[in-house]
Amino acid sequence: MLTMSRARPLKAATSRDILQRKIPMWHVYIIYCSDNSLYTGVTTDVSRRVKAHNEKSGGSYTRIRTPVKLAYQEDQPTHSAALKREAQIKNWSRAKKLALIKGCYKELSNLSKSRD
Repeated sequence: MLTMSRARPLKAATSRDILQRKIPMWHVYIIYCSDNSLYTGVTTDVSRRVKAHNEKSGGSYTRIRTPVKLAYQEDQPTHSAALKREAQIKNWSRAKKLALIKGCYKELSNLSKSRD
């Protein structure tokens, strides 16, 4: 007789798991491209990813815009959180991204207000 085994539910990551590196830390990063544009992405290893961009094996956008230089990075606990933050930043204006890079949080707040 064939029996179906029950799948175990996924256990949510705890802060202890993250601190002990059982679960990789995700990072959102912004790089300056050679044409002065900004590129935003996510990775578990920022230095490896920037190196890949500079070796033209990163994203297709940066392939023709090398060399690139890391401008900003922030940690996110999960891949999902990193992707959400990346999407948020990608929708920002250049001025708002530059304020984030510079750490000008008052300016960042002003740029968040409605443009009406």
